[in-house]
Amino acid sequence: MMTTPLLLSRRAALLATTAWAWPVHAQARFPQRVISLVVPFAAGGIADLTARTVAEHMAGTLGQTVVIENKPGAGSIVASQAVAHAKPDGYTLLLMTNGHAVSVGLFRKLPYDPVTAFAPITTLGFFDLGLFVAAGSRYKTLAELLADAKARPGQLNVGTVAPGSTQNLAARLFETTAGIETLVVPYNGSPAVMTALRGGQIDVAVEIVGPMLPQVQAGALRALAVTSAQRNPSLPAVPTVAEAGVSGFDVASWNGLAAPAGTPADVIRILGEAAQAAVAAPAVRARLAALGVRLEASSPQGLQTLLASEIQRWGAVIRRAGIQPS
Repeated sequence: MMTTPLLLSRRAALLATTAWAWPVHAQARFPQRVISLVVPFAAGGIADLTARTVAEHMAGTLGQTVVIENKPGAGSIVASQAVAHAKPDGYTLLLMTNGHAVSVGLFRKLPYDPVTAFAPITTLGFFDLGLFVAAGSRYKTLAELLADAKARPGQLNVGTVAPGSTQNLAARLFETTAGIETLVVPYNGSPAVMTALRGGQIDVAVEIVGPMLPQVQAGALRALAVTSAQRNPSLPAVPTVAEAGVSGFDVASWNGLAAPAGTPADVIRILGEAAQAAVAAPAVRARLAALGVRLEASSPQGLQTLLASEIQRWGAVIRRAGIQPS
């Protein structure tokens, strides 16, 4: 049977249409394999536990495993550089923290730009800090501590973890905001700060609430105030620093989720929806509330705005404190 030119034309058109349509129909929905979430801290800390709890719930939503890859060191630079240089396909993510904002002022040159090297997805949670004293301290309120600090300039010993940490810089900011002069003493970790506080080597500690909660609940330490704009749900009777008399003081550590810059918008949307579902899940909220974490999701723009504002804020604190970039 002869094939007419018209029939050939129709067949050619059908083949062309099928050829163009095939990649669209064959395109797999994200994700199709394991996702890595790079955490710039060692396993076991609050940020790591937050990442693991959220990742577990996200895995259920996405239908793919989300594994935690701990890469501590160099002020989050090791982890951040690994993600900044990863393929922008959504399979390598970063637990972004306020450390990324602080690092801009602490280092002369970073191997990436925290603002442009990453595609923000969402905030995950905020970690309140607090001012803590030993159970037997003569300071019963923040007002009493401030009065003594003003009466004895430079005599009050304030313990924090390492220089350049959020806790250390929060202590510096507290000094300038409250109009007092103290001696800020850095230690190599939260356990060392707690030991020094209980042993009387320091008068007050500025530390994240979570690690201190067991000591407060056991009656070994007492919280004078929390540093955020709102009271911490785990310490509802403890006032904020602003409520206790230092107007405008508002500091919280935070973390969020980011991908390499250039990650497709639809992939960012899928990851964001999964992360937001995790943050809203009652089981996730209950587990992390016990660690003093206030879970709060945002839009990608919300995380971007937070990062930019924190870079400005902590840069100013670092300059006022006279800390020279390394």
